[in-house]
Amino acid sequence: IILYIWPPVLITKKEIDRLAKRLAPFTEGLELEKVVFRAKLREKPSEMPRDTVIQIRTIGDEISVVYKKPERTLIQPLSEYDQRVIRATQRNLMYPYELIKLLTQPADLATDFPPGEFEEFDLRRVNGEEVLVPVKRPYGQNEAGIVVGKIVNYTEKYPEGLERVLLVSDCTRAMGSLAEPECKRIIAALDMAERENLPVEWYAISSGAKISMDSGTENLDWTARVLKRIIHFTQAGGVINIIVDGVNVGAQSYWNAEATMLMHTKGCLIMTPKGAMVLTGKQALDYSGGVSAEDNIGIGGFERIMGPNGEAQYYAKNLVEAYRLLFQFYEFTYIAPTEVLPRRRKTKDPKERNICLYPYEDWLGSGFEKVGDIFSDRTNPGRKKPFDIRQVMKALKDQDSLLLERWRAMKDAEIAVVSDTHIGGFPVCLIGIESHPIVRFGHVPSDGPETWTGGTLFPLSSKKIARAINSASGNRPVVLLANLSGFDGSPESMRKLQLEYGAEIGRAVVNYQGPLILFIVISRYHGGAYVVFSKVLSPYLYSCALEGSYASVIGGAPAAAVVFPRLVRSLTLKDERILKMRKRMQEAKSSKEYALLQSEYAQLYQTVYTEKLGEVAAQFDSIHTVERAKKVGSLDQILPPSKLRPFVVEKLEEAYRVFSQVAVKQAKG
Repeated sequence: IILYIWPPVLITKKEIDRLAKRLAPFTEGLELEKVVFRAKLREKPSEMPRDTVIQIRTIGDEISVVYKKPERTLIQPLSEYDQRVIRATQRNLMYPYELIKLLTQPADLATDFPPGEFEEFDLRRVNGEEVLVPVKRPYGQNEAGIVVGKIVNYTEKYPEGLERVLLVSDCTRAMGSLAEPECKRIIAALDMAERENLPVEWYAISSGAKISMDSGTENLDWTARVLKRIIHFTQAGGVINIIVDGVNVGAQSYWNAEATMLMHTKGCLIMTPKGAMVLTGKQALDYSGGVSAEDNIGIGGFERIMGPNGEAQYYAKNLVEAYRLLFQFYEFTYIAPTEVLPRRRKTKDPKERNICLYPYEDWLGSGFEKVGDIFSDRTNPGRKKPFDIRQVMKALKDQDSLLLERWRAMKDAEIAVVSDTHIGGFPVCLIGIESHPIVRFGHVPSDGPETWTGGTLFPLSSKKIARAINSASGNRPVVLLANLSGFDGSPESMRKLQLEYGAEIGRAVVNYQGPLILFIVISRYHGGAYVVFSKVLSPYLYSCALEGSYASVIGGAPAAAVVFPRLVRSLTLKDERILKMRKRMQEAKSSKEYALLQSEYAQLYQTVYTEKLGEVAAQFDSIHTVERAKKVGSLDQILPPSKLRPFVVEKLEEAYRVFSQVAVKQAKG
């Protein structure tokens, strides 16, 4: 649409940008390529009006406003590049170079992303070997169905540049199908990323291995070579971050899995409503008689499949939001090639801030007004009242940092809360254990719990925690706020691999490569969970507890009921009320009187037994305190809740300093 405005217009460029973004939603679904205004523009009343062409375009989900001088040249036919952009748009997809333009806008343009630069690479034969080299050519002249290059964005935290290896699938070339040309470039890109210690960023759209009359199984062999390279790259600590904004079929879906879904991987996978990962497309499934859904989204989209099963880690409503998420993820995880840990950021949140004064929204009805009430013997005797762990996590983090939660949509793993944030300016993986019952959705098996019990690890929550620790290994500290009564041992949990996933936590702790796992008991800590977080598993694990918390092999109540039932029974029988009742029964003068007394005795026995059970439980808890755990070496330190934040920041400072010094010595050695 081209519009001419004859009178001079007094409006600033910032106001035009704001207006364009406000009105853009009204054009949704019209498939407008751009709106062009020709106007006599002036930003100040004192300025002379200048003849200006204002182009408002949508690149993906981003609004771009470009200002040009009018040209007197004839309108040219659509170039091959423009035709490819239109073909991608008609499929509701992004053309690779349009994405690159979106991510590399100049600093003087108001966009959602930091300014950046892109350098394209392609395979060329050098000394008889094919290697990736920089290529200077107009956008759109790629020779394969994938675009490879290096991209740099200049952020406040990394003013020298946040550099990555970029892979972008070209949906206009056989829907990004994969054969030798594409696979060779992907392998070479991973080699370059490993050589230069850079993360890989992958915008993935592909119909899988190429199917044609002149090639067949050799394409599968090439995709297998990529699979092997991804496995070696990620097992060596390489990071691949993937955005799925379209349909991924077959080999591409498996590559995504190998790069981001396995226990050892560190990268993230972000999906949009348009994204899907399938092994076989809907049409092929229907033709072969397989079970499919209404579309590919129903087979492998985020909402019904990949979010609930935990294979996709973040959800974004569109591509722009997906990249916002990815840049936020880099804030916590990106390591500059010459550094050993993610960089510390500046924060205005005082290190000494007392988290106990942080306001608490008591939607559980526990009577808490502030976070400190959770740790108070007056408001929470025995530390048994339910509370919301996310509010404790928010109290601990820097108040000028976001809390980016990972695997939030993962079904049946709700007890574990995994997030990335900053504490004292240090990037950390902050893990909390939900401390109130959570309602289960869907079918509940008869041999499983009716609700997810607070403070208890179930199979998938165990898996989530293990994946979180693995993803942070060698990259950033882990801070774990523990209220743990152990692993659930129901038949359902055992059937659903509780032993395996619980063991994965232990393996993750043992394999953790630094800089620090800070394990903090904030309430109660019992059972098998103690084993997988024992400080003997890793030199990087520092274990501490808040004053008034509890730590033991088993909680006092189950100990009294299961381990010491004879003691409870003995104390019950020795109780004066029981002795008097038994004497009355012996002195009964008739069988009717004896029967009545026997009924009273049964009720009294149960009352007294319950009292003695509580007394033994309290005695057990009074012996097996965190002070005892520290005395025998199971805990390193006990601290008051008011000192939690300064303590955490000090431990992070120490861990960063020591880890960096060791890394420098190893590099010199």
